[in-house]
Amino acid sequence: MKVAVFSDVQGNLPAMEVAVEHILNWKPDLVVMAGDLINRGPSSRACLDLFDPLRHERGWLPILGNHEAWVLRCGRERPLDALDADMRRFADLAFEQIAGVEEALLCWPDHMSFHADAPDSWVHVTHGSMAGNRVGISASVSDADLRDRLPQDVALFVGAHTHKPLQRRHGNTEILNVGSVGSPFDGDVRASYGQLELRGGRWRTRILRLAYDRERTERDFEESGFVEQGGPLARIIFEEWRQARVLLAGWHHRYRDAVRRGDVTLERSVDDYLGSLD
Repeated sequence: MKVAVFSDVQGNLPAMEVAVEHILNWKPDLVVMAGDLINRGPSSRACLDLFDPLRHERGWLPILGNHEAWVLRCGRERPLDALDADMRRFADLAFEQIAGVEEALLCWPDHMSFHADAPDSWVHVTHGSMAGNRVGISASVSDADLRDRLPQDVALFVGAHTHKPLQRRHGNTEILNVGSVGSPFDGDVRASYGQLELRGGRWRTRILRLAYDRERTERDFEESGFVEQGGPLARIIFEEWRQARVLLAGWHHRYRDAVRRGDVTLERSVDDYLGSLD
């Protein structure tokens, strides 16, 4: 049995196209898209339009990521105030792109499990972990903390969310974090996805890294208006994509509370933060 799992496309169409082509050529028995297909990138609607026929015609399965949940919420709920509107503008932009077809995201499950025709072959797939779709598994998570993030009695747990590929073991459970197709955070700008293959009664896993046309993605960022119209935080998100490393979390740690208190404007905080990265 062969299974492909990809995640965190984040509205990056050129990266997704390369990943989809590679998966189709590999000819897996099952394909799972483990969440965050949309948002944080320039082409949410185009990525959804690419995925939906694969879901309905080829049986590719979706899992709900935190960004699908957030974008749908933005479509239902107005911003709390002007600052909230500015901080979530990139997500509102994503909802504007998918408005009219957002029902395609409804009823996506949070988790799924399957097994092969072999003893002890159960696999559990989710976007983050058992602790929630915003709580992933990375190399820095201690074994003690892993107990709350893993299901019991599975041979293989597959997650994503951190944008950092990982292969790890905890007790009798193999762990695979498939990383990100559209915006990796491990310093490697190439798209990543995971392959699972049952051989000799055991799951063998590997991470694939795929080059894609990043110049085209950069043009998509510019031509879609993502950076210009997505609010100040969109500038940090663009830099995360460009540098393939986590940046927004650093802004949150250093500036979010000060911005909310009114000690500094959102725009100025982003200017200062990005300037400090040079």
